[in-house]
Amino acid sequence: MAKKIPFNVVFASDEDVNFPASELNTHGPTVHGWRSTVDGSLTTHDIILRFQQPAKIYRIQLLAHQYLIPEKVELWLHYSPKSLPSTPSSQYFDFLGFVALADNANTNYKSRELQSVTVTPRRGTHLKLRLIGSQDNEYNRTGQISLLAVNVLGEDLDVGTGSNGNGNGNGEDHIGSEAPPLDTATGELALASICDDLLFSMYVEESIVKYIRELEQRKTLAVSSERFEYARKLKLCMTALRTAGERLGRYSLAKRQAVQQEDFTTAKLRKEQMEMYRASVLRQLQVQQLLESQGVQSTNDQSCEIYAGGKPSLPPAPSLQEVAHALAEAALSPKSITSQSQDDKSSTDGSLGQASNESVVAVPASSVPAPTVPSALHATPTHTGGWRKSHDEIPQSPRLPSRHSSPMCSRQGSLRRRNKSVPRNSYEDYEERAIPTLRHSNTNEFLRECQGNALLEADPNRGRSRLNDRERRQAALPILVFGSELVEQFYSRQFQDREDGLMRLRNFLKELEVVEVPSNEHAASPNKVARSAALLLHRAVRDAVYSVFSQATETVRVLFLEYVPGRVSPSEVARCVDRLLPELLAKSGDPSARLHTLAQHTILSIAACPEVAEQSLVAPALSRSVGSGTHQRLAMSRLQMLEQLVHTQGISTDKHSGLTCRALSECGCSGIHHPAEPVRKVAERILLLVYKINPRMVRKQLPPDDDITRRNLLYRQLFTEFDKLDLDRKQELLEASKYVGGHSSGDAATPPTDKPTTSSDASRLLKSKSGQGLGLAASSSNGYASCNGKQQYNEQLKRSMLSASNSRKGSASNSESTEDNTPKIHCPFCNWSCAGSDATQLDRHYWKACPFLTKCPQCSQVLEVAALNYHLTTECDAKESYVVCTRCTESVHKQLYELHQMEDYCRELKTGAARCPLCHDDVHLPVDGGWKLHLLSAAGCPGNIRKKNPKKSN
Repeated sequence: MAKKIPFNVVFASDEDVNFPASELNTHGPTVHGWRSTVDGSLTTHDIILRFQQPAKIYRIQLLAHQYLIPEKVELWLHYSPKSLPSTPSSQYFDFLGFVALADNANTNYKSRELQSVTVTPRRGTHLKLRLIGSQDNEYNRTGQISLLAVNVLGEDLDVGTGSNGNGNGNGEDHIGSEAPPLDTATGELALASICDDLLFSMYVEESIVKYIRELEQRKTLAVSSERFEYARKLKLCMTALRTAGERLGRYSLAKRQAVQQEDFTTAKLRKEQMEMYRASVLRQLQVQQLLESQGVQSTNDQSCEIYAGGKPSLPPAPSLQEVAHALAEAALSPKSITSQSQDDKSSTDGSLGQASNESVVAVPASSVPAPTVPSALHATPTHTGGWRKSHDEIPQSPRLPSRHSSPMCSRQGSLRRRNKSVPRNSYEDYEERAIPTLRHSNTNEFLRECQGNALLEADPNRGRSRLNDRERRQAALPILVFGSELVEQFYSRQFQDREDGLMRLRNFLKELEVVEVPSNEHAASPNKVARSAALLLHRAVRDAVYSVFSQATETVRVLFLEYVPGRVSPSEVARCVDRLLPELLAKSGDPSARLHTLAQHTILSIAACPEVAEQSLVAPALSRSVGSGTHQRLAMSRLQMLEQLVHTQGISTDKHSGLTCRALSECGCSGIHHPAEPVRKVAERILLLVYKINPRMVRKQLPPDDDITRRNLLYRQLFTEFDKLDLDRKQELLEASKYVGGHSSGDAATPPTDKPTTSSDASRLLKSKSGQGLGLAASSSNGYASCNGKQQYNEQLKRSMLSASNSRKGSASNSESTEDNTPKIHCPFCNWSCAGSDATQLDRHYWKACPFLTKCPQCSQVLEVAALNYHLTTECDAKESYVVCTRCTESVHKQLYELHQMEDYCRELKTGAARCPLCHDDVHLPVDGGWKLHLLSAAGCPGNIRKKNPKKSN
């Protein structure tokens, strides 16, 4: 397995005095890295690393600087056996490749890029890094470049094996065909230890790295000896130690910065803070017990409370104030009272007494230099834990607040006054902030969670937003009615506070006695309470958290169904609905099912309020026309709610109600042209509901009922349903007229029977109805009261028949159907039939099997084959892309028009014939008979993929 190959830097073309190349020999949070000289004349910089012993190389890792970035880094490898002399002049390096680095401008130069390069297994003794070019930016005006860390992963090469090489430096013999060891679980390079990865070693404190290495060795031994409970504890302990090590790494970085600024008081506190936190972590995780330095311990093979629930919890990190208090208490212990009293005289010059070997020194706040606020880093394309920049790297970032504007300054000021030993350092303000590179890291999620929970437990009002002047002006009325505490809960950043605020508001609205007490002169009027609640609920219904939105909708229902009736004036009710309804309508179009369902239920509950129903405040917003560009979910929700209102409240004659026949028919007609099929289905149901009341109004909104219109499958289905309703209404009127006639002749006790009428007029009505098929003409709504009107209606049906033969066939088929009690479904095109009354079977037949129909290749609309050419050039959504061929009259795509004219089937159309768009053959007139012969014959159309289904005998 691959491990870290130790090396030493033996040559560097140039280096900065403060950032020598020897910094690359070690890894850690406080490593500076190498940096080129300022205003150097070199454009190419070479760094040569010599491995401590020959090694087989698998992977090379480079960590670049955040703004001193080279354009690219070339990798060269040299191998020289120990038996041969090796000098810089005699070394021959083999070129491995190069790594291009990003300019880092998209992160505002606050990230570090980690590049991991996997190479073919090669053996070598020297690695040369050639850094070429410099990427200019606002922080790098001198052309400097830097490299923070280099890591080489591989395996130690056997000395005997290494002596067999030829010494040419390429190192390819005998191992060129070998593959690097891979992890079977992840497919990545298998590492002997996680500590060997540069991502780990650069951001975890060194002492914790040593403990993790020992625990990994113990885990390997535990697995080999089948001590699986012990191995599980070791794994969990290593994960928790890594999180603690990252925090200790930040503390060590802060300590180094304090030393560079000669702020030794802070450095001492940081040192004590690291020791206290390290000791508490090791004690909490029982690291010494898990290492088994005294031999095997049976308790490690038993479950314990710390490791029982998965990842163990870490102790809270001590703050600098707690460290200062601990040092002060140690200084004021009984053993040091004498020395403390002796040193009281010298306390006027800024120092406290000393006890034993530990002293607490207080420096005046004005004398401590304010360090620059560090900027955090993250790595791309491999994200690594980032570290704050030191004072000597870049100027203070304008994005981060200064020390004086820190939100923790007000809380720390009193501590500094009480305890003079607490220093003034910006790391007090920022030590708890998550590093930007670790915000999306799995290793830091638990740390952030623990910090957030601790802060909220310490101060329950910490996450609650304080209202600014603008918010106070907006919420002036709710604050006056409900109080500032409840309003602040609505503006809080914690969703639990927003939920509590909604529950308190709902309970307030349910307490009717508070409003009804006449002696309370200062109680707000119901109108003000309703207006204030609407202002707060308008903010709550827009919340992105589902639990908050659920509580908000429940409070809205309580407001309109329990509080508003009998108390609030109609004008105030209208104002509340105008404020809340648009937000709820927007939520009703949400893709989430639970959100739009809850929003629909809330809107229907508002519409059920008597004050809202009297003013018709909801229906006009729902009955607006549905455009083709309206989102499917939003259009479907609006039409479903409108359909429910029609069922519950009925169709009204008030033109302002939004439920008139005209408004509903216009909304339904706009809905049937929507691209989504579910929306069209709901719109059809609305039109059918209106058609039962006012057929003339609905037919006025639709195209004329003729053969051309019925070629469209949508209109054909809709007109078929209209015909069924007309027939039912006709039969009811005939039965009613028969009952009236029998009552006038003296049979007053005989009710109308359910038997079909046997009169010649009724028989003629049924026959003409069936013979007409799908070619019904528009019917009148007031011609059913007399026998003369019935005859006129039958004459209109007869005149609209396609041919006498179709009429006879239809009459015969309908006569058979009236004689047979079993209902059947017939296709008006191909004479296909099916037993049953399920209309969806006929729809499936139209969609998939009917040879007389086809799908448009552009919009997938089902229509007759004879109408396809006309549809592509006049009705289809892609009609702009099609033209009519002047020679054969077919519809051809504009881009294929020249190729079409070169085809053999593009020929002049014969007189009295039509051209089939599927097989390009001529169809002779008469058109109907010719098309049926062409499409429904035994052979069928050669280009039609649908074949005629045999007629079912059932």
